[in-house]
Amino acid sequence: MPASSTSALSLAARLRATDDTELARLLDARRIRDKRIDDFFDLADALLDRASIQHALSRLDRHTLAILAAAPRPTPLDDIVRRARVSDPEDPLRIARALALLDLDDERIVSVYDAVTEQLEAWPSLGLPSPAELLDEPPPPALEAVADADSRFLDRAASERAFATTTAVGELVTEVSVQPARELAKGGLALPDSKRLAVAMGAELHAVPAMLEIAERSQLVERGPGGWNAAESATQWLELPIVERWLRLAGSWLATLPAEIRALLAERPHAAWGEGLAQYLGWLFPAGGDWMRDRLTRYTRDAELLGITAQGTTTGPGAALLAEGVDAARARILPLLPPEVDRVYVQHDLTIVAPGPLAAAADARLRRIADVESRTLASSYRVTQSSLTRGLAAGETRESIREFLTELSLTGIPQPLEYLLVETANRYGALRVGPADRDSVDALPGAKSRIRSNDATLIGAISVDQNLSALALEPDGDRRLVSRFEPDVVFWALTEARYPIVAENEHGEIVPVERPRPPATPPAPEPNGIADLLARVRRSGSSAPEEAGAAWIVRQLEVAIRNRTGVMVTVRMPDGSQVTYALEPAAVAGGRLRSRDRRADIERTLPLSHIVAVEPLG
Repeated sequence: MPASSTSALSLAARLRATDDTELARLLDARRIRDKRIDDFFDLADALLDRASIQHALSRLDRHTLAILAAAPRPTPLDDIVRRARVSDPEDPLRIARALALLDLDDERIVSVYDAVTEQLEAWPSLGLPSPAELLDEPPPPALEAVADADSRFLDRAASERAFATTTAVGELVTEVSVQPARELAKGGLALPDSKRLAVAMGAELHAVPAMLEIAERSQLVERGPGGWNAAESATQWLELPIVERWLRLAGSWLATLPAEIRALLAERPHAAWGEGLAQYLGWLFPAGGDWMRDRLTRYTRDAELLGITAQGTTTGPGAALLAEGVDAARARILPLLPPEVDRVYVQHDLTIVAPGPLAAAADARLRRIADVESRTLASSYRVTQSSLTRGLAAGETRESIREFLTELSLTGIPQPLEYLLVETANRYGALRVGPADRDSVDALPGAKSRIRSNDATLIGAISVDQNLSALALEPDGDRRLVSRFEPDVVFWALTEARYPIVAENEHGEIVPVERPRPPATPPAPEPNGIADLLARVRRSGSSAPEEAGAAWIVRQLEVAIRNRTGVMVTVRMPDGSQVTYALEPAAVAGGRLRSRDRRADIERTLPLSHIVAVEPLG
């Protein structure tokens, strides 16, 4: 259905005067990509297409829709505010104008485009509220509150869930910092990586996507070339106390919540969400449909996981978060969380047990020299030769490890652990990888690294290890191997194969090695999308100014003729003066416009070369 001439003409003129940045935002929000759009009139028609308008309306809240419904014709803003009962119209106006659903002139007159009004008037046939209902239908009843006795029970349950989720997200972030989780082309994590993350978190497989989404929302993980990686801010977050880590997750959830929903939930502490919240969202976004239901599902799911709700009811910490923000939430949840401990039990079987959540700094350092076995209220770790080697490679020494464990342990250092520490420290440095030297290059042209050890048996085992075949190792004597790969690549391959490898520089000095962080993948530019469309419509007016002006006038007249609507035509007279006529254009041919003068009720034929402006009538 073609857009009305008035809407198309005025919108095309507005689009032509809009800068590319604002136009790009508009086209992105309205999902306009049609390759058949060649000029601003085509673009105006696309934006005024009823299907495109319906998609835009489906994302608007009732207050913005009420502004649109209150102005079926150009109307002063003050009159719209009274009729729509909107206390602060600036945000709804800004949103609707940015979506090209209305315009606002310097005199604060609101003009809703005709096609928008027509679509709203057709809503009852789609099972949606009429314009009158958008203006007058009251919101559903407030959410139902629960008893104080129940709220105390719910707060305890919520704190347990908040602790478990924060801990699980921490394990997920730690795991992807060691090995990225691969993202499938069709979306979602690869199954092996999902299973690996579930094991690391101690969670069910189906919980992985939700935990990943919470971590992404909090900017703790990001997509990189190899999949999902830990973000730069993750290291600092992992070093925070448990309550501060929870606040980061809960605060990120709160930031995505629409202000209207936040206000509703804040007004009713310890209120049951359930059907009442769904009804309110249905009222607030009357055309929301699937996207609104999906968003509600995510809000409520993550609220449960974070302890903002328990059994669908706002908890004390959740109510404080919604009403007063993160500082108030901290005060409410801190007494409910298990207290952190700074001491552990070191046992003869080389396990280390923390009787409560271990303080972040102690946990982070303990992970350098021990592997996590379980992560609950009472976490357990296991010390192995491999984990001690990892710690030594990260800069620890035998003395620093012994001093740290002595200070941390409530039971001292058992003799088996002392033996393992001494043995590992004595062996540490026996197998080294460093940059290739002259001898290495002589043995293998193009060599970039070499492995050396005084243990010929160990070098022999590495040379025939099929797990290392990708390194293409070549012998250089009986105690050296060389590779075309960089030393850090060889180091991590041997580390993952559980060899006691250390890195050294060109002077033979042992140096710590950090696993490189893959850079985040920038979003791929969209082919033949917004940029191409903007280039096409700009080219349509890129001729000489006088030619572009004449083409613009002719195009406006053609649109008016097609839609049989009137225009105001300004004509330059022979004496240089200008006269404006209210005309109904009939035809453009031979360099002349044939039309009927509405005021004089006569036919006028005007030279196109004398027409200096065309504007929508009225």
